Amino acid sequence: MTGGRELPPDEVLVQRLRDGDEEAFALVLDTWSGGMLRLATSFVSTRDSAEEAVQDTWLAVIKGIGDFEGRSSLKTWVYRILVNTAKARGTKESRTVPFGSLTTDEDGPTVDPSRFRGPGEPYAGHWAVGQEPRPWEIPENHVLRDEVREVITEAIDELPPRLRAVITLRDIAGYGSEEVCALLEVSSGNQRVLLHRARAQLRGKLEKYLSDAHEAAGGRKRA
Repeated sequence: MTGGRELPPDEVLVQRLRDGDEEAFALVLDTWSGGMLRLATSFVSTRDSAEEAVQDTWLAVIKGIGDFEGRSSLKTWVYRILVNTAKARGTKESRTVPFGSLTTDEDGPTVDPSRFRGPGEPYAGHWAVGQEPRPWEIPENHVLRDEVREVITEAIDELPPRLRAVITLRDIAGYGSEEVCALLEVSSGNQRVLLHRARAQLRGKLEKYLSDAHEAAGGRKRA
């Protein structure tokens, strides 16, 4: 998301940054800092530390933009600096854990088992009656749309660190699986598992919100 302003092509943006264009710097700062902060919190112990990691990253970008060779996109280059900076901070704080291993908070079922038919029931393993996922109907009301965005943001912030990092890079920053594997030094298999679990938890939170909103709307209509 760019707040309604699109970034220029990399070759233009890089040159503007090298020329010390404050407007260009403010634009990338506003556009990328939110996602960068969310990603940084996956590696460090406090939000303050994450904010400092983001600040250090931007300082490094300013100092190093002249050496940017364009082998990757500018955004990937910036995010790679961020990951390295945040990891270094996390190591000092004894916060960083290997992305290549899954821990118990990421090993559980992605959907509540009680929503499925149990062993011995007809169609065991299928959705139980009344537990099927409901179609999502995103409200047309702009206020409710803003609420949905807030629910999504809060749900992402509440994810375990590694799930938050992967979904931030894949679904917010827009990176492909290979780029995420390289940035986080995780295998393609674990990247898929982490992304699946993150999306499942996010869907569960959003499903509940939309279900509650639908029921509340129905109650108002009946009244």
